[in-house]
Amino acid sequence: MKNLIYSFFLLSSSYVFSSTYIYTSSYIDVVDLKVIKNSTIVVDDKLISSIARGFIKVPNGSELIDLRGHTLMPGLMDMHVHFGQEYLSKSERPAKVERETSAILATQHALKTLKAGFTTVRQVGDRGMVAISLRDAINSGQLTGPSIFTSGKSIATTGGHADPTNGLASGDYSYPTAEDGVINGPYDAYAAVRQRYKDGADGIKLTVTGGVLSVAKSGDNPQFTAEEVVSVVRAAKDYGMWVAVHAHGAEGMKRAVIAGVDSVEHGTFMTEEVMDLMIKNGTYYVPTISAGEFVAEKAKIDNYFPDIVRPKAASVGPQIAATFAKAYKRGVKIAFGTDAGVQAHGTNWREFVYMSENGMPPIETIKAATIETAKLLSIDMTHGSITVGKVADLVAVKGNPLNDMNLMQNISFVMKGGENVFSD
Repeated sequence: MKNLIYSFFLLSSSYVFSSTYIYTSSYIDVVDLKVIKNSTIVVDDKLISSIARGFIKVPNGSELIDLRGHTLMPGLMDMHVHFGQEYLSKSERPAKVERETSAILATQHALKTLKAGFTTVRQVGDRGMVAISLRDAINSGQLTGPSIFTSGKSIATTGGHADPTNGLASGDYSYPTAEDGVINGPYDAYAAVRQRYKDGADGIKLTVTGGVLSVAKSGDNPQFTAEEVVSVVRAAKDYGMWVAVHAHGAEGMKRAVIAGVDSVEHGTFMTEEVMDLMIKNGTYYVPTISAGEFVAEKAKIDNYFPDIVRPKAASVGPQIAATFAKAYKRGVKIAFGTDAGVQAHGTNWREFVYMSENGMPPIETIKAATIETAKLLSIDMTHGSITVGKVADLVAVKGNPLNDMNLMQNISFVMKGGENVFSD
């Protein structure tokens, strides 16, 4: 890659750098689902200013990035990450993790994810202000990482998947409040949403069913009443916030989709009835097959998970890929998401492999991670495709990933906002 980038500057010291020209043998048009051969893409002031067929002459004073032999794509987007954490086995897990430690690790995870080609992510749940603070530091240029859209801390019901007091002795905690992320009833729902608005969150994350990794018995029971979900959605929409729901069981999903949430995460035991409701309402499905594969594999290892978690991991994990295949075939809208932070950050690329192995054509997996994710975030007018006038978030891989999705692990070039942030 070092030999791919050449800069041409005018001899005049008064010259101000202007344009970047990118030569590419192939780029993926995710709108029309086709590959465009031999093109020059020009970037000016963070935006794609023009696209020309062939390799046009580079004016003096402009920069050339030569990506011939590579496939260029829009910057990738992952709609389900958890910066600041990675799941460890019982023997590896520290006795405690301070919030400050999570914040430090989050900066490392963000950089790994950016170098893996993901220029935008949605963080759906952390210990509070980690992702909000990281987002602001990246946006201000103090740190390098992907653009972050975050929910802040997830919202649960008492004993639910995101109740932070699960597994603690009754004398070891104070009863969590709506502001802490635990609600019971519509009034609490409004209080919780308004607190996240006050905190600076971009959206809301609900855990409407049980979960795999929480210290609680059920992995799929409904944990919000229909009235509670409706109240959260109404409050969120009042404040211009999206709503994503963690859901494994069908009844919890059904209540959430009817209430008008924007996306269903995991969707393990999704029924055809729920799929049809999602199609009707335009609800996105964020599958996170990677997390399912990870927990299913680790469930085979003695003492990796707590005893209360292991049977949930063994039953839920293997099902997600099959549900994804059915949902895609039925016509549910799919947005790319991995649940990185369960498995290691920087391994997001594996989701492309799992999606293609389970029936989605390779080019559509790229679409799911670009223009579809942009639509989910309501930024598709400015991001998500290689289009004149859009922000120059671009990534490249050597060779043709549409012939071998494993090539997605070898991102060789990342441009974010018109700036070359990574070249291998």
